[in-house]
Parts: sequence; C-alpha cells; structure tokens
Amino acid sequence: MTAAENVCYTLINVPMDSEPPSEISLKNDLEKGDVKLKTEALKKVIIMILNGEKLPGLLMTIIRFVLPLQDHTIKKLLLVFWEIVPKTTPDGRLLQEMILVCDAYRKDLQHPNEFIRGSTLRFLCKLKEAELLEPLMPAIRACLEHRHSYVRRNAVLAIYTIYRNFEHLIPDAPELIHDFLVNEKDASCKRNAFMMLIHADQDRALDYLSTCIDQVQTFGDILQLVIVELIYKVCHANPSERARFIRCIYNLLQSSSPAVKYEAAGTLVTLSSAPTAIKAAAQCYIDLIIKESDNNVKLIVLDRLIELKEHPSHERVLQDLVMDILRVLSTPDLEVRKKTLQLALDLVSSRNVEELVIVLKKEVIKTNNVTEHEDTDKYRQLLVRTLHSCSVRFPDMAANVIPVLMEFLSDNNEAAAADVLEFVREAIQRFDNLRPLIVEKMLEVFHAIKSVKIYRGALWILGEYCSTKEDIQSVMTEVRRSLGEIPIVESEIKKEAGELKPEEEVSVGPAQKLVTEMGTYATQSALSSSRPAKKEEDRPPLRGFLLDGDFFVAASLATTLTKIALRYVSLVQEKKKQNSFIAEAMLLMATILHLGKSSLPKKPITDDDVDRISLCLKVLSECSPLMNDIFNKECRQSLSHMLSAKLEEEKLSQKKESEKRNVTVQPDDPISFMQLTAKNEMSSKEDQFQLSLLAAMGNTQRKEAADPLASKLNKVTQLTGFSDPVYAEAYVHVNQYDIVLDVLVVNQTSDTLQNCTLELATLGDLKLVEKPSPLTLAPHDFANIKANVKVASTENGIIFGNIVYDVSGAASDRNCVVLSDIHIDIMDYIQPAACTDAEFRQMWAEFEWENKVTVNTNIIDLNEYLQHILKSTNMKCLTPEKALSGYCGFMAANLYARSIFGEDALANVSIEKPIHLGPEAPVTGHIRIRAKSQGMALSLGDKINLSQKKTSL
Repeated sequence: MTAAENVCYTLINVPMDSEPPSEISLKNDLEKGDVKLKTEALKKVIIMILNGEKLPGLLMTIIRFVLPLQDHTIKKLLLVFWEIVPKTTPDGRLLQEMILVCDAYRKDLQHPNEFIRGSTLRFLCKLKEAELLEPLMPAIRACLEHRHSYVRRNAVLAIYTIYRNFEHLIPDAPELIHDFLVNEKDASCKRNAFMMLIHADQDRALDYLSTCIDQVQTFGDILQLVIVELIYKVCHANPSERARFIRCIYNLLQSSSPAVKYEAAGTLVTLSSAPTAIKAAAQCYIDLIIKESDNNVKLIVLDRLIELKEHPSHERVLQDLVMDILRVLSTPDLEVRKKTLQLALDLVSSRNVEELVIVLKKEVIKTNNVTEHEDTDKYRQLLVRTLHSCSVRFPDMAANVIPVLMEFLSDNNEAAAADVLEFVREAIQRFDNLRPLIVEKMLEVFHAIKSVKIYRGALWILGEYCSTKEDIQSVMTEVRRSLGEIPIVESEIKKEAGELKPEEEVSVGPAQKLVTEMGTYATQSALSSSRPAKKEEDRPPLRGFLLDGDFFVAASLATTLTKIALRYVSLVQEKKKQNSFIAEAMLLMATILHLGKSSLPKKPITDDDVDRISLCLKVLSECSPLMNDIFNKECRQSLSHMLSAKLEEEKLSQKKESEKRNVTVQPDDPISFMQLTAKNEMSSKEDQFQLSLLAAMGNTQRKEAADPLASKLNKVTQLTGFSDPVYAEAYVHVNQYDIVLDVLVVNQTSDTLQNCTLELATLGDLKLVEKPSPLTLAPHDFANIKANVKVASTENGIIFGNIVYDVSGAASDRNCVVLSDIHIDIMDYIQPAACTDAEFRQMWAEFEWENKVTVNTNIIDLNEYLQHILKSTNMKCLTPEKALSGYCGFMAANLYARSIFGEDALANVSIEKPIHLGPEAPVTGHIRIRAKSQGMALSLGDKINLSQKKTSL
C-alpha cells in the first residue's frame, strides 16, 4: 500500500522553511528534556513521520521516556503519534514494542480523568490492528458504564467501529448497545447508540423505536434526526412498513428543532402522496420559512415548496395554501419575496385569486408609506407585475386592481410607474368595459405625473382611448393646465423682465435612443438640468419639460392633440365648435414650435420633433379621411396585434411547461404492482439521504447525457507525454464553486521516486485551496493526488504546473516534468435565464464591457447557426420564435444567460446570408457580447470563437 492510499484522519500544517532536525537531537530532547522540550520534540517527530521519514530508533525512546508522562498535551500528541507511526514489521507482523503501548492505553481507559478516557476511545476508532484492540476490549466495555456522558458516547463509537471492522472481537455488540440504549438518559449517547443500531442491526433499532414511538417528541433533536433517517430508510426498502411509522413522522413535524421539522417534512413527502400528508409537509415548510431568520434557509425551503408544486397532484393541495405562502412576504429580502410571488402566481386559481389580489393590494399600499429602502422600489415593481399577470389571467380582477395601481403613476420611481403604465395600456385595450374607469382615473392623476417618460405614455393612452366629447374636452383642459400660460415665449419673456432668473446648472448624461409610437427613432439629448426649487414649484409640469429642452414629449403631445381633434370633429356636428377645437390644438403646437426655435429652452428642438409637429399641423389643417384612419384606427390595430402576439407567446410557454410536468404513460409501459414487486426493485426512487451526502461531498451524480461518449472520460486531460519519466492525467470535476482535480501519477521508470510533488499554480479568478502533499512512488507504481481549486467568478481559468521528484540514491538535483495547461470551461458556470425586454435594454446600457466577435463559420443556414451558438454557450434566446420564423436573408436575436455567481451576460446576434455569393455561402455577421466584468465578456467571446465552426461528424 503506498503512502497516498493510507487513510488520513489528522491534518497538520507544516511550516516549510524550517530545517528538519536530526534523529540524535530529537532522541536527546525526548530523553532528557523537560515537559515543554519533550512536547516540541514530539511535534517534530510527528511532522517528520508525516513527511515519509521512518525513525524506527525513536520508538523505544518514546515508550520509555514519554509514554509514562501524565501531561494532557503530551497524551494528546501521543494519540496522533500512535495513529501515524508504522506498527508492523515489513512482513506484516505486529511490532513487539506495541504490546507496551497497548498496556499504556489499557491504563488510560481506566484513568480517573474523563477527557483522557474519552480521547483514548476516539483514538481506538482509528486503529486497524485487531491484535492491539483485543486486550483492550474489557476496558472498552467498562467505559459504557462510566459516570460521564463524554466517555460513554465515545465508548459507543469505539464499539461500533470495532464491530464494523473486527466483528469477532465483540460479536454481541448490537445486543450490548441495545441494552445500553434502553437505560441511557443522555441525548448524545442515545443518538450514537441508536445510530450504531441502524447500521449494525436495523431490526433491533426498529424494536427499540417501537417501544418508545410515543415518546419520540420528548427526545433531543439529534436523536430525532437519526430516527427520521431510520424511518426513511426502512420505508424506502420495505414500503409495507409505512403505516407503522407515518404517525411518528407526523408527530415530528411538531418538533421544536427546525432541522428535524425540515427532514420530517421531506421524508413525509417521499413516503406518502396523500393530500393530507402533502398539506402537512407544505404547512411545515411555510412555518419554517416564516420563523427562520436566515435568508439562505428561507430560499432553500422555498425551493422545496417549488419542487412540491412541480408534481401535478400536489399542485391542487398547495393552491389551498396560497394565503399562507403569502405570509412569507413579510421578509424584507428581495430574493425571497421574488420567489414567493412567483410561486403564488403559479398556484393562483379562480378559487383564490380574489384573496391573493387583496393581499397584494395591501402590500402595494404598504410600500407607499415605507421610508425609502433600496429594495422598496424593486419590490413595488414585482408587486405591480404580479397584479398585472393576475388581471390578465382573471379579467374580473382588473377593476379592483387598476384604481390602486394608477396612484403610482405619479410615483418618483420611474420603473414602477412604467410597469403600471404598461399594465394600464394592456387593460384598456383588452377590457372595453373598464375604459371609462381608466380614462377617469388617468385624468385625475395626470397633473401629478413627475417623470417625462410616464407623461408621454399617459398622453398616448388619453389620446388613443378618449372617445366621448366630455373626455376629449377634459384632456384638452388638462393639457392647457399643464402647459400654463400661452403663448409660452411671450409669457416667459415677461416673467424674465419682471424678475431676473438665477443661473441654471447644466449637467451631461448619456444620450439615449428612443422609439416613438409610430416606430420611428428619436434622439433624446443628453443634457439635463437642475433648476432652483422655487422655479420648479411655480412651473406647470409640461412647461417644465419643454423649457428643459425635452421636446420628444412635445412630439407625443402633437400626436395626441391630432387624434383627439380628429375624433372631436367626428363627434360634434357644429362647424364652429369643430374649428374652434382644431384651432386651439394647432395653437398649442405652434407655440411649442416657436418655443423650440427660441433661445429660452436649455437646448433647442431637434429636427425629428419639428418634422413630427409640422406633420400634425398639416394633418389638422387638411383633415383628410385617410389621415383620420391612420391616426385613429391603425395605431390601435398595431397595439392590438402586439398584445395578441405577446399573449400567444405566454400561452405557448405555459403549454410547454404543463406538458413538461404532465407525466405521460405510453401504451406499452409496464405497470408495477407493489404487492408483486421484488424488494430490490422497490428502491426505484433515489435515496434522498445518500444524494444529500454525495452533494455535500461534491460528488453530485449528474444525469449523464444520452450520448454514451459524453461520459467522464471526456473530462480527462492528459498532462504529460507517454515517454516522460512520470505520466500524469487529470480528471476535472466541477462542482459549483470549486473544482476537484483528480490527478493520476504513474512512475514509468525502474527507480523509486521520492518526494514526488504536484506543484500547481492558477491564472484567472481561481485559488488553490491546499498544496498537495509529497509522496514516494515505487518503480512502475501509480498514485492518485487530489487538488481543490476554489472559483470566485465566471471567467476562463487556467491551471498550470509541474511534477518535481528526487530519484532514490541519485546525487543530482531535483527532476522536473512540466505539465500541460488545464483550461477550465466557463460553460460549467453559465445557465440559461430569462428577462424582460426592458431589463435587457437597461442592462445593455449599463454594462461597460463589450466584446465584438466576427462570425466565421461553415454553417450556411441562419437558424441552424443561432441554435448552434445557443447550444455551445448555454444562453437563452429572448427573441420569440415567431419573430425568427420565415426567411429573409438576415436575422437579429437577443441572448441572455446568468452565471451561478449571479453575473449577467447579454449577447446580440446580428447575422445575414450573403445571397450574392451563392446558396452555399456561409453565414456572416457579428455577435456583440456585453457583461459587467471583463472576464465574463472575454471568456464568452473566446467560447464562441472556439465553437463557431460546426465539426463534421
């Protein structure tokens, strides 16, 4: 057995710079030194043995001069020493000296100090020599009756380990421990004893549990956890036992320990799919989320609830608990609230939608009174979106929701107000019966709107949907009120003559491209200004926007005035009133044009806006039926088309989701009858405890791809050549935030290689956790070395290094074999994700790192190229399939993904098919990638460059 295969229980940090001491000086210190000196010498001996030194000459010295000492530190160090020191001769027989050691430990097991007894028992768990343990058995048994629980619980562990490794030394261990368990009072001792019975003799464990099943609630939480595990395993292996223990699991749901409640709920769900069981488990999860203060715990338990919801038969049970789930919204953490709202929205049905809307309305009103917290605005946005979705799915609710939400149009937070506006636009188009209510509410809050973007949207809605004479008059009144005294230029000049205006500060911000309602581009200038507060108060809102130089809102106003004027003409028969209304609308547009051309605004009107207002003036002066149709019918039709396409898309995605969740059974699928199933076939479900243990150890068993070639061998990287003296290859296992390198090292020479060390270094955001320890390789021997690397962010990392070793007996310097680089693939951290168009645009504007990749491929079809990029980068296409269908020679699509570290990655694919080069010409174009960090943008670009060309199979 090589040194690398020895089981290691104790890790000791060794300072590398110290000079190794000689055996003689150590012997001297151990013989003649005081306790302090002996302690230091013993530490050095332990370190040298760990480094591969044998030091056989010191064994008797330690037995004679150190073993008899009563100092606790030395006793602790001796336990480590006896654990690592070689105890057998080269031919495998036990060393004679070990009998003396054995006697010393027999005395320690009868020592009056409980710490020494307990730590000696712990040490005995690590011994693998039956000859050493045999004389100690009576003393170990006696420790089960010691007065102190520390000794008793370690005695149980020692007996368990010895029984597992050498059953002949204590064949009656299960019986002994069962009797001990019946009389034991201490929780930790009972837990260890019960744990042993589970693994050593499950029937005895079940007998014990049957006798005390009614007292389970009074046990300590550590014992309750073990009982849950036992019940899970028993029912997993033998389902007929379920009825016997399910009541016990129900009782454990009431435990005072959150850990026990969590495990009991998880076990209950796997044991029974009855609605009462699911309801009890879900209720338990909800209580845990509300009572636990740690947000990570809340998120984990919420994930459990979401998993429950995925099961079609459980969904109906959870629908009754929606109101309980909404209690979680009292948590201030945004991520928890986001998941909760999403879960509630998935569970909403016609039975509970009314209650859900009432709670959400209360939450929205609450956010209005809260002193500004950084997440309040985002939370309000989430609530608005959830209410929006509820109203679209259940139109009856819209009438209750709209009045509350429209108050937020005057909100300072533009994002929340924009969401409300989007909702109102959809509602007014979809629900004809709500139009009068919405228009009335809109006119009420119109004057209080503070954001120019929201003002533009509100103007458009009013212009589009005011259909009565009174409403049209009200809109005109509101616009006049918002513009203030006209003509604007003259009144402003008078004002200036009356009082001198203070200097205005002008600041520069980023320029924005905006799209008008007609689909044309308009540029919003980057200058913004801060004016004195007094002036702000005096000036009406629309006038303020115009004087600040924001004339895009004037173009929007011109369109609105044109629409309502044309509609007024068709409603009112009197020519005088018609002309008067049109003249008033034209006057407003003319005065705005005049203002734009004057020197009063911060910045002059743009040509786009001049053209737009001039066009509206021309339309009003002519009033042709064609223009009437375009302004008053076709605008609304295009909105209607857009909304119906959006709804269709949502329905399609919901249909896909439900198809995923519905378990379809094929006609020729076998039917399994529980009574006829063999025991070993019952474990079709994975063992949850085994899975969670594997996950904790970083060995999560991912479902292998359908392709048999996509196995572990794909992740093996060859590090050296076959002709090198040392051959090495590494299996790279990526487990979320860390990477485990399992390196196989083979000695291809006929020499013994000493101090063979794997030296690694990293490039990028990777950090080596520990330095692999050196080992000795016999001729043609091999060993496995494991190295852990922590990952901090998503970027391509490189691990490089070399293997250094000494040849036994050679006088030359150390030999070195340089290893090939290991490239860590960014794809292990990137997952497809979804976001709205508005969020995509916002992130696109905010992210400063851009990487432009030129398309260089042999793929000749646009759609095929897009699918190839999506597959190789793990990104999700946000552009709907409908928009990408058909063929027109070019394609543009937005892609989005998120890393497990929460970093966002955006990409815009803009490709075309050069038709003039013939049908076989490959796709050309660009892919622009944007990310917050440089590493992410560059790594994704590299990945696309590497995988652009399609490999011929």
